[in-house]
Amino acid sequence: MSDTIRWGILGAGNIARQFAKGLAAAPGAALVAVGSRTQENADRFADEFDIPRRHPSYASLADDPEVDAIYVATPHPMHKDNTICCLEAGKAVLCEKPFAINRREAEAMAACARAQGRFLMEAMWTRFLPTVVKTREWLAAGVIGEPLMVRADFGFRAGYDEESRLFAPEMGGGGLLDVGIYPISLAAMVLGTHPEQVAALATLGPTGVDDQNVVSFRYANGAMAITASAIRTNTPQDAHIIGAEGSIYIHSPFWNGSTVTLSVNGREPETLELPMRGNGYNYEAEAVMACMRDGKTECDVMTLDDSIAIMDILDTARAQWGLKYPME
Repeated sequence: MSDTIRWGILGAGNIARQFAKGLAAAPGAALVAVGSRTQENADRFADEFDIPRRHPSYASLADDPEVDAIYVATPHPMHKDNTICCLEAGKAVLCEKPFAINRREAEAMAACARAQGRFLMEAMWTRFLPTVVKTREWLAAGVIGEPLMVRADFGFRAGYDEESRLFAPEMGGGGLLDVGIYPISLAAMVLGTHPEQVAALATLGPTGVDDQNVVSFRYANGAMAITASAIRTNTPQDAHIIGAEGSIYIHSPFWNGSTVTLSVNGREPETLELPMRGNGYNYEAEAVMACMRDGKTECDVMTLDDSIAIMDILDTARAQWGLKYPME
């Protein structure tokens, strides 16, 4: 594997732009191609980021022999087919979160990657930010003792628009898949991906998707998580991990911030400022490239089994609300 990894971006929307900006801060990354549904869209995006190879279809990008890895930046319902297309074309894939619409799709994606022997990871970029890396270090060292509770939320108030993907059932709309994945993935990172009980409540809006929700889970050892997300309600967007001997507070916005506070019983709290290099998307790209250079097909920080299990939590929550998407 070359020191330089040649990236393509599949999709040309806002999240694709954020990733393109992040790649510019990732050593060893070269953004060489983009694929969109039309040549016009591909050219417009490529002009913005000085990308030499411009494809008028996703399949054309997947087949490009000058591309090593592809970032899938399309809406949720397209993740499975787009990812499998790229994997079968021999590419490593970083797929935007949520990994898929449901567990069944996630399992199909993982099965394809494993059968092809290709790298695949869900783009849960928050796990690779300096504040969350430091959080994992503290947890691994047992600084706060056994983790007992996680409380985290991510909600924002969007203007109601039935034409927006946020409110469209056919686009996997609602708070849970769009932003609820962040606090739920954080809780799973800390407490484990297999709670013994999931209890969820939601307010379903006029289009039938969740305007706001609360998802809590309990583990066999008694640990609990309380998460909330919304597309019609502003929330603090912070996270608190509470252990037997102290706590870790990831300041708002926990999913994209630079401040974390460690509180250990009997000691003064310690607040760290850990500024990000780039816009933060570079860290997940760097993790992918490190795995590729080491010949790995999965990343230990965000495994395929993690993604499948987290999708199962989301499925369980939606089932309790009676929220089923048209494509399911």
